[in-house]
Amino acid sequence: MRFRHPDGSTVHLAYCTNVHPAETLDGVLAQLRDHCEPVRRRLGRDRLGIGLWLAKDAAHALVTDPFALRGLRTELERRGLEVVTLNGFPYEGFGAEEVKYRVYQPDWADPRRLAHTTDLARVLAQLLPDDVTEGSISTLPLAWRTAYGQERATAAHTALTTLAERLDALHELTGRSLRIGLEPEPGCTVETTRDALAPLTAIGHDRIGICVDTCHLATSFEDPRTALDALTQARVPIVKSQLSAALHAEHPHLPEVRTALAAFDEPRFLHQTRTRTAAGLRGTDDLGEALAGDALPDASPWRAHFHVPLHAAPAAPLTSTFPVLRAALTRLVGGPDPLTRHLEVETYTWQALPPDLRPRARAQLADGIAAELTLARDLLTDLGLKELP
Repeated sequence: MRFRHPDGSTVHLAYCTNVHPAETLDGVLAQLRDHCEPVRRRLGRDRLGIGLWLAKDAAHALVTDPFALRGLRTELERRGLEVVTLNGFPYEGFGAEEVKYRVYQPDWADPRRLAHTTDLARVLAQLLPDDVTEGSISTLPLAWRTAYGQERATAAHTALTTLAERLDALHELTGRSLRIGLEPEPGCTVETTRDALAPLTAIGHDRIGICVDTCHLATSFEDPRTALDALTQARVPIVKSQLSAALHAEHPHLPEVRTALAAFDEPRFLHQTRTRTAAGLRGTDDLGEALAGDALPDASPWRAHFHVPLHAAPAAPLTSTFPVLRAALTRLVGGPDPLTRHLEVETYTWQALPPDLRPRARAQLADGIAAELTLARDLLTDLGLKELP
């Protein structure tokens, strides 16, 4: 979906396909048929943006087989889909029964991460629509925080600098300008937007910036305006923003609240949980840890890294951090010029929701994704953007 900003530029809205992960190219093609095109039809649009997730095997197949890459582009066009952004965070196995900490491997100190992201950039340069010259890729925020010393930090810096040089060369070769955004996430080396300032300014290249995920922003209790203004002041490019909402518990000390939270404690994904105290931010790596005994203070609200559907906040006594998303979006695109032009709805946890909230069929999932995109569209038009055909 495309929108005209009051400054005359085009803002793109997509939804991320990691919600129906596939490890192979055949799986990706099936996604387009079984999920993405039905969502487009529900929206009544001739064209729908998708934030494509390509596992390492699918990306490698595309970059080594020009015929396959042309075939994917043809299939996108045939089904009324377009790609201006990729999710390069998960490397492989995102559809596994247990993902948890595996999603942070390989990190940016591992040469495989540079190789995979380079593949993604080469693929995206060929998938961009003919009238679009700028693409974006989100990636993990350097590494998970443990076992990450100076040696690995230096290796990650070198890898990202090398990537920037490759993107420069790709731009010169293809005319397509691609940028990479580190995506701050709780528990990682770069947990907050503030944590991103030092490594990104040290790289000092406008092709390496930040991806602002509004669920992660909220989980870490960051104020959207303060965070985004600091990035702007430091001249850190906001490459893209993922529109998502976290789980919020206002009164975590109450037994009924803990019971409600326990329903979201599931085995597949990591749900880092945070609270604010007088001494600063406190947290656990997973929701189950927070619920176990006194692992996390419960005198103040808790927020958990669980991407809940944008249009359907959990039932009381829980809610979502949707107000943070709305405030962030207002700052991102509600001003005289947009801070980013790539927006992506990223609720990948539909099948991890409590059983009574999960979609039971493809049609229900498509309905839910279409409802999220409709809400995002309404937020954008309320900010003065005009939806384009």
